Amino acid sequence: MQPCAPDMGKPNDPTRRRSRVPWVLGGAAFLVILVVANLFLFPSSLSAPPSVAVAPPLPPSAPPPVVGTLGKRRTLHDVLAALGVTKDRAIRILQAMRPHIDFRRLQPQDQIELHHDASGDLVKFVYRQSPIDIVEARCDGGDWAATRVDVPVERRVVVVAGTLKDNLFESVERLGERPQLVLDFAEIFAWDFDFAADSQPGDRFRMLVEKVFTNERFVKYGRVLAAEYESEGRVHVGVHFEDKHGSGYYTPAGESLRRAFLKSPLEFTRISSTFSRGRRHPILGGVRPHLAVDYAAPLGTPVFAVADGTVESAGWSGGGGNAVVLRHRANFKTMYNHLSRFAPGIRRGTAVRQRQVIGYVGSTGLSTGPHLDYRVVKDGRFVNPLKQTFLPGLPVSASRRGEFAEKRDSLLSQLRGTDIASTPR
Repeated sequence: MQPCAPDMGKPNDPTRRRSRVPWVLGGAAFLVILVVANLFLFPSSLSAPPSVAVAPPLPPSAPPPVVGTLGKRRTLHDVLAALGVTKDRAIRILQAMRPHIDFRRLQPQDQIELHHDASGDLVKFVYRQSPIDIVEARCDGGDWAATRVDVPVERRVVVVAGTLKDNLFESVERLGERPQLVLDFAEIFAWDFDFAADSQPGDRFRMLVEKVFTNERFVKYGRVLAAEYESEGRVHVGVHFEDKHGSGYYTPAGESLRRAFLKSPLEFTRISSTFSRGRRHPILGGVRPHLAVDYAAPLGTPVFAVADGTVESAGWSGGGGNAVVLRHRANFKTMYNHLSRFAPGIRRGTAVRQRQVIGYVGSTGLSTGPHLDYRVVKDGRFVNPLKQTFLPGLPVSASRRGEFAEKRDSLLSQLRGTDIASTPR
């Protein structure tokens, strides 16, 4: 009988095993060929480790700047030395900054910044007197060069005006203004009016002043362009003008407000005792002449020369304590008694300029408290300092009278065009 299906052979049929051998050998040979070809075509694919991206090392960063303030009774050289700057480098930095900074007008609150590079070397020094008064000194190849930072500013001209209630300081501060404006205003009339002795409640004041802003922030006062002070029916007026021999303040008639002598030897204070031919002495007793004006002021208040002159003496004077005597032209002398100390360089024969500091208020000698005993001698006789009239400075040049009149009319029109109220800042 014929089978119903072809014979596929038995499981152990040798003929079936022989038929699979060529296929196995062929597959193995093919794999070997692939491996060999891969080694020839890509020789590093089996030997090289996987590549890993490595970021380059970051450079060392510079330290944050050293920030501070000048501080009281310290010079810039003192500050740099305290921060580890060598003497030679400090001198080079200050020499570079000298054309841009008035070292006589540094303030304790002025800010400083020292910038170092990553290795710790000083590369930049910044001195900041205000948000707009900034000077930078940079090191370039061992040399230091300084520049003033250019900060955009806006100048606004405003009127500040009011009525005296107590004193000028408090009356101006009540309008929201700063003490510096009081000093600037009082200095205009320093040769003609003594605010400590002559001001009275009810006096009226006006000033046309520049205010400096940056980013809508008030920074400082600019120049007072015109000023007016009315006391007991007398009106004092000052108009600023740049004449060919310099800038200054003038009366509406073009006469200089600057005189040979200031009315007071202190910036701004009060009189505690006036000139008198007879008063009771607070220490010695009895009625004695008081041939001076006493200015009560805090200990250490600067005292300045009221006029150009020469130091005739500076030292101990018995009841006058530490005293300075100045000799001036036209047979005038001025005396400054009870000083706590003398200013540097004040000694016999030294020439001094008007407004130069010669000493500081004290209570030496026969004194009951800190004050300045101020005296004026004319032709060998004591005279009342508050009643002396001194020759004025140079008037506006004849060739510029027309220009002065035009500016005067413009400034006074702006000054008087506002009611007695402060223009808000």
